[in-house]
Amino acid sequence: MHVLGPSKNFLAIDPEFSSLESAAIAIVSAPYEHTVSYGGGAKGGPKGILKASAYVEFYDDETDRELCFDKGIATLAPIKFGKAIDRAALDMIEQQVDALLEMNKFVVTLGGEHSISTAPIAAHYRAFPKMSILHFDAHSDLRQEYQGSPWSHASFMARVAEFFPTKSITQVGIRAQCIEEAQFIRQKGINTFYASAIRRGLHGQNWQNTVVDSLAKDVYITFDVDAFDPSIMPATGTPEPDGLMYSETIDVIRQIIRSGRRIVGLDVVELAPVKGLAHPDLTTARLIYKILNLAFTPPTSKKK
Repeated sequence: MHVLGPSKNFLAIDPEFSSLESAAIAIVSAPYEHTVSYGGGAKGGPKGILKASAYVEFYDDETDRELCFDKGIATLAPIKFGKAIDRAALDMIEQQVDALLEMNKFVVTLGGEHSISTAPIAAHYRAFPKMSILHFDAHSDLRQEYQGSPWSHASFMARVAEFFPTKSITQVGIRAQCIEEAQFIRQKGINTFYASAIRRGLHGQNWQNTVVDSLAKDVYITFDVDAFDPSIMPATGTPEPDGLMYSETIDVIRQIIRSGRRIVGLDVVELAPVKGLAHPDLTTARLIYKILNLAFTPPTSKKK
């Protein structure tokens, strides 16, 4: 597997800290986009994130370290999908993630549209069979098909639900769905924290704790950037108002670690870079590095 050098890798770090052999963390780039339903551009997400990451500071004040030098981060060359679509494209991603997990790497997958997340989730589920999925999104993505495709970005979680226990799925920030998705959530026992319920205080002031209480010890995070409010994340194909803010979102991640749980993998999808608008790309890059810093922080307590 070819690794990118400092001019193109995550955080623009030197080969000493970005070789696949020595790094604890591996970045997979999956610039896949085939089922656009509103705004396009998600295939440019991985490149936009990597470019912006060069301006993210190495030091994290909360953990008091420079994680990229302590653990190392290797960035693999983007997957070239050619004419591969749907299941064939997912197979390419899954094979790469499988190989990295066999090497005991912490894998971060960058999309691309949200349909790509089915692949790293499947790979991680084999490696961590008792894990939960923590799904940040404006949409529940549980349509059985959308615009004629069962592999649509609007259907990725429906595909995941075909092989993954639905009661181990927790969704946060949902605020746009069809009635069939709402019915599916109730029928299958998916833990869904609607944005409107959070804002109305239905989950209490410390709603982040309630979210984390629904999770198993091992947690895989799939993060659609449209979970964020458009005021901080306008660069996405299907923005929805009344979204999550950055600090309250990071509080969920903090609580995962405080509770004694561990983050075992991560994907971030649906960034659609806008020319001349830098802050969404930088916000996404910083989000990834922040989650990594917290993921590699030893828990302060043990989950009973």
